[in-house]
Amino acid sequence: MVQDSGVVITMGCGHACPVYPGKRYLDWGTADPSEENLQGVRGIVDTIDARAEALWDQIRN
Repeated sequence: MVQDSGVVITMGCGHACPVYPGKRYLDWGTADPSEENLQGVRGIVDTIDARAEALWDQIRN
């Protein structure tokens, strides 16, 4: 799936994620949701949602 993508988003996996030449990589490091309460998890989801919306706006324009 990565090979068919134009933008690859990782979330703090560092060198554990494979890297394919010619792809745009964004690392959206986030807190570990397993260490958060419900409010913390909602904050993580809201942050990812906002980043995804901003990226989508950037890509389609």
